[in-house]
Parts: sequence; structure tokens; C-alpha cells
Amino acid sequence: MVELQRSGCDDALDVHFSKARTESLGDVCLQISRHGQEDGKPEKEAVPPVQVAGRLFFLDLGNQQQTTIPSEVFCLGDLEELHLEGNLIESIPGEIHRLKNVKVLYLNKNNIQAICEELGELKCLQSLDLSSNPLSHNSLHVISKLQALRQLRLYDVNLDEFPVQICKCLHHVELLGLSGNQLRCLPKEIVNLRKLREIYLQKNIFESFPIELCHLLNLEIIDLEQNLVSFIPEEVASLINLVKLFLAHNNLSSVPDMLHHCQKLSVLDLSNNLLHRLPPSFKEFTEMSELGLSGNSLEKFPRQICHWPSLCLIYLKNTGLQVLPASFAKLTEMKILDLSENQFDAFPKQICPMSNLEVLSLDDNQICKIPLQVARLSKLKCLGLTGNKFSVFPKEIFLLESLERLYLGQDKGIKFTSLPEDISKLQNLKELHLENNCVECLPPSIGLLTHLEILNCHNNLLQELPDSICQLQGLQELLVQNNQLFQLPGNLDSLQKLQLVLLDGNPMMDPPIEVCNQGKLAIWKYLKEKREQNLKATKIQAWWRGLMVRKGCGTFAELQKLMKKGKKEKKEKEKGKEKPGKGAKGKKK
Repeated sequence: MVELQRSGCDDALDVHFSKARTESLGDVCLQISRHGQEDGKPEKEAVPPVQVAGRLFFLDLGNQQQTTIPSEVFCLGDLEELHLEGNLIESIPGEIHRLKNVKVLYLNKNNIQAICEELGELKCLQSLDLSSNPLSHNSLHVISKLQALRQLRLYDVNLDEFPVQICKCLHHVELLGLSGNQLRCLPKEIVNLRKLREIYLQKNIFESFPIELCHLLNLEIIDLEQNLVSFIPEEVASLINLVKLFLAHNNLSSVPDMLHHCQKLSVLDLSNNLLHRLPPSFKEFTEMSELGLSGNSLEKFPRQICHWPSLCLIYLKNTGLQVLPASFAKLTEMKILDLSENQFDAFPKQICPMSNLEVLSLDDNQICKIPLQVARLSKLKCLGLTGNKFSVFPKEIFLLESLERLYLGQDKGIKFTSLPEDISKLQNLKELHLENNCVECLPPSIGLLTHLEILNCHNNLLQELPDSICQLQGLQELLVQNNQLFQLPGNLDSLQKLQLVLLDGNPMMDPPIEVCNQGKLAIWKYLKEKREQNLKATKIQAWWRGLMVRKGCGTFAELQKLMKKGKKEKKEKEKGKEKPGKGAKGKKK
């Protein structure tokens, strides 16, 4: 059995919850905003060396396959920021102590096994990243000498315990990154890090919320995602400056009522735990703007949410919800809403008053029609309706003039067979996903979608593509695999921005399958050569006709009549020849 590929609005939801589906709005989404995106720092662009009056302050040697730190670097006494990440460096030479003024040092993603003692002499160093190195834990004590350090990142270094010496000596640390290790607990001495504002402990093996953190009153961000946490102590109430708390993918069956004392909390991710309800006191949160509850089996909708006027982003994917309360309509600041993989049998009308909504995922529900009130979603840019029960294309979607991405794949149950001409009303559309339906043809008006970048119609019944598709000059991806196509529009190669053309599973004849299998360049070459051959044949035919006219054989119209007459006579002669043959055969018999 072939597994169906699908698209959905989740692909678009990676905008904010700051983490990022297969291809349905319920999948691409979701990662609540983190300061500095500590769990997945984006690749930085190459930055040229920064010089002032011949003095070099910034140097980027990252991702250059360096096996050692070039000796010339140690002559740069004024250097303040040095990037050496993503190389093949195995050791830090003793000359590192000559960089007396360096404040920021990136050595992550190398092969460094030991930290040399001389690194401890960098008295100005404020930010150090040694992540993703096979570090010997015996050499970590050197870090405790860097008393000016403000940021320390030790992601993915296989730590099973955090060095007590670092806790005792580094009193100015504000950011501590320890994700991707084997930590079960934190040393009690960590309470000495009184200035700590951000701590990242994702992907460790904590079974309970480290109570030591409750003594660090300046903490603003705590990330404990993807651990084994089943308990949060009531002492968490002391974290009055806490702004963001990430506890997704743990074993929590309850959340302490006392958490509501953290009145500055604005981002809370409790997705994929074992929760059935939220504490009643949660309605007292006044600053909450982002909430993740996806993957919890909620007994009913948590009405506390409706008391949060600033809420603009909420993830309620796969929570067993069937209806929304009327008070949900009060959340008029909502911008991103994920209600995918639930049990809604009708489009929730409580959503319609949310005039600021930009991303809505209702993938994988039981919805079969859309109300006219959807027109009130005047700012909606992304709509996911993949995997519902639409028997026809819902024309109410044409009321959403601001829509840029539409996901309407039907990989299960009922499917629709046509796309209306009115699709051209969605003039801002950039992505159209209609996979796994029974669409037999695309309307010529699709060529009027001048902003379209992705057209996904794989697993349908398309027999041809309209010539108007060649007007989509912004098209970048054309996904039409597993249809009934045998021919491509002759000018498809005029789409200069088209990067990806997928035609697998079609009975292609023009171009032939063997050409299609070679990819876009081969297809383009075939279309160009065919066009040139047709042009050449047309010129020869025009020349011959002109010649016949000039020789006095009659006007062009008369020549056409003669040609038709000749063809007719030829057919009659062929029929006449066939009759005697049949008679002879019969006589012989």
C-alpha cells in the first residue's frame, strides 16, 4: 500500500511558536518563540572582518574545514569576536591566551576533546560556545576561571553532571545552555548563579522540575522540553520574573495551581503531556500571549484561556475537542490558531470574529462546509483544511481575499472532482495544495493567479494542464505526480522561476517518460527542440503555399480546396481497392 503524501497548514505554522508538518497546516507549525532560539540557532551569513583604523575587531572563520586555528589569528590583539564553529579543529593551542581582548568565542561543532589551561586567561571573555564537541569532562574546570563570562553554551557534549566549580565561580552568567546532554539533576550550588536569566535544558533526562531553579529569582526563560518531567514543585511560584516556560514532551499529568503567581508569564508550552485540565487559577494570567496544549487529552475546552485578552497564538492540535465555547470569540487578538486533528464536524463559527487571525489550521477534522461569516477573517493568509469531508470545493473560501496559502488535500474519505473558475479571485495566493483528490482538470483562470509559487495537485485525475499555466511567471514548484497526464503545455519552459517539476506516475508521451525521468533540464530541452521543429515545418509549409500561388496555381483558398479534394479522392480510391479484395476472398471461400 502506497503511503499518501500530504500538504497542510502546519507547514506554515513555524512562523512563531518558534520551532516548526509533513505538509498540512497542522504539521508545519509550531514552536513557541524563544529568545535567541537557543535550541536551533539559525545558520548565520558570512560576515566580513570588521576593521577600524587598521584594527581588527571581528573575524569569522566558521565552516571552512579548518583543522587548526591559524597561527596568524593570535597576532590580532584587538580582536573582540572570533567565530571558529563548524570546522575540524581538534585542540585549542596555548597561544589562545594572546587574545587578551576577545569577548565572544565560538568553537562549537568541532572535534575538540580537551580545553587548554590557557583559555582560562581570557579575562575579558563574556560569551563562550563549546557545544557539539567530544569534550573531556576533566578539562571543564578551566571554564570556572572565566569570571567575566555572561553566556555559556555546552549543548550536546554528553554531560551527565554539571561541574560544581563552574557554579561556585561564575557569578555573572546570564545564559546557560545545557540541552542535549544526559543530566538528571542540577547541583545545589547552581543557586550561586543569581544573575541567571535563561537556562536551556531541553533533551536531557530530568524526571522532575529542578527545585534549585526556584531560587534563581531573575530567571525569565526555562526550557525543559523533551525530558521525563512528571512533577513541578509549588515553589515555582517564587519565579516572579518568569516570562517563558517550555515543558512540552514530558510526563506531566498536572500543573501546580501556584504557577499563576508568575504573573509575567507570557509564553507557556505544555504540549504533548498527560494533562486533562488546567488549574482554575490560570484565568488570572494577564500577560499570556502564546499557549501550547497540543497532544493532551483534554476533558473539555479550558475556558480559562478565554480570560487572556493578549492571547495571539494557541496550539490545540490533537486534544479531542468537538466544540468551542461562545466566549472563545472574545480572543480578538488571535493571529495563529491550530485546531487540527480534533473532532469538529462543523467549522467553528466562534473563530469568525477574530479579525486579526493570519494562520488557521483545521486539518484532519470532520468539516464538510464553511459558513459565509468566514469573510470576516479579512487578514487570514494561511488556511489548512486538509483531511476533512468536502465533497465539492468550498466556494466560501473565495471570500478570503488576503489568502496566500491554501491546503485542501483530501487524503481520506470524500474527495472533490473540480476546481471552480472563481479560483482567480484569490489574487494573493502563493501556494495551492489540492493533493489526493479526484480533480480531472484545472480551469484556464488558474493562469490569473500571478503570485502563485507552488501548485500541488499530485494524486488526482488530471488529463492535461491548461496552456494558461504558462502565465504563472512566479511559479517555483509544479507537483503533478500520479495523475493521467500524457502531454505538457508547449511553452512550459517559459516559466523561468520554475525549479521543481514532478511528473512521476503519469503516462507521459510528450515529452516521453524517459525524458521526464531525466528532470527539468531534459524536459526544457525537449520542449524547445519540438517548438523549433514545429516552427521550421510551418515556415516550409508557408513557403510552399506561397510558391504555388506565385506560379499561378490559384489563390491560397483555391489551393486549400484542391488539397481537400485530393485527399477525398485518395480515400475513395483506397476504399475502391479494398472492395475487390473482399469479393475475391469471399469467392475463393
